[in-house]
Amino acid sequence: MAHLDPEQLGAALSALAPGRLIDLRGTTVTSDLLSRVLDAAGRRPGRMRLDRARFTGDVRLSGVTFAGDVSLDGARFDRLASFFGARFEGNVSLAGVRFTRELSFHGVTARGHVSLDRAVMSRDALFSQAVFGHGLSCERARFDGYATFDGARLGDGAAFRGARFGRTLSFRKVSGHAGFEAAHFAADAYLSATGRLSAARARADGLLDVAAARCGVDLRHLEVRGPTTVRLTDSQADLEGAVLRGPATVMGRGRSTLTSLRQVDAASLELFGLDLSACRFAGLAHPAGVRVKECTFALTPRGVRVSMRWPMVRWFSRRRVLADERTLHGRAGDPGDPGASPDRLAALYAGLRPSDSATSADFAFAAMEMRRQAGHGWWLSVSWLLCGYGMRMGRAAVWLALVMALMAAAVAWSSASHAGHRPGTVGPALHP
Repeated sequence: MAHLDPEQLGAALSALAPGRLIDLRGTTVTSDLLSRVLDAAGRRPGRMRLDRARFTGDVRLSGVTFAGDVSLDGARFDRLASFFGARFEGNVSLAGVRFTRELSFHGVTARGHVSLDRAVMSRDALFSQAVFGHGLSCERARFDGYATFDGARLGDGAAFRGARFGRTLSFRKVSGHAGFEAAHFAADAYLSATGRLSAARARADGLLDVAAARCGVDLRHLEVRGPTTVRLTDSQADLEGAVLRGPATVMGRGRSTLTSLRQVDAASLELFGLDLSACRFAGLAHPAGVRVKECTFALTPRGVRVSMRWPMVRWFSRRRVLADERTLHGRAGDPGDPGASPDRLAALYAGLRPSDSATSADFAFAAMEMRRQAGHGWWLSVSWLLCGYGMRMGRAAVWLALVMALMAAAVAWSSASHAGHRPGTVGPALHP
């Protein structure tokens, strides 16, 4: 259509009707030509094929309803591309598209699947309040400007695998699943979702703020150079292998669980209000940098046990322990886990810093217990047996009472024995 004279163009446009196919592949499309094509189709075109098209002017599609699938693969937008308020009844493919100026998908409704794989957005990209009925794919896409998805509804979920965000990303109050696996956040990133959220193997050069409600959060092997904040509400998070170079905080509300801190490298990490009863700590690089406040841990069973090892009779009081210790004893997980050795657990217990005195005392006891199980001196076994490493004074009182009872019994037995062997006395003889 770009090469037709006015009379021929008029004839071509008169052949268009609402719902009809429009094929402008490889065409240079001006703002005027696009407006005339859409008006001729009653602003309700059917299937549109715009692959490799070049849009030289502003593109404004407010109020347009696309009744069929739309394909823009490899297209180029030289100026503003605004789909604000547009409606797509089918699928939309924008794979490999280059947006030289701003892109607006604000308020767009797409009943099908939308693909922006390998697309390049050189300026700001707005996707707030958009509705994607069958999901959004932005794999290996490049967002060079500010990007916002606030309030978007993702339907079947969104995939940003390998995407790069050059400036701030705002992904707040988003409903649906979202995956940022191996993504690169060159600036601050704010991630929030009500569905499953994954940033596994992602890299963030600035601040990373993650908020999740009633879902799972996968942050395995995440690397963050700036501050990290993870807020969980009735959610579950996994940070195994994460590298957090800045100060990091993980806080929970309701029934929020942290499942793994294995191999985590974090010089400053604060855990607040979390269920850590199943959390694995093996391989934690800086246990002394972890501060624990108002968290719950697994509990050991209490009672008396009889075994063939010395001492044959053992009594146990309930105490807070790491899930790794339960694994060490073969009650959960893989007993052969090399990260759950007594020496490593002793270092973990000694390094962690719970805020409450009861948990601190239990961890100090556990550190000595792990050293004893590792065979660091016979005196540890004696100390455990007599007074629980100086932290079970009730045990020392029992031993003292037992010794006193034995001494009293010995004295009583000795006194009775001497009384039984004492010679009888004979009084003086009386003569009449």
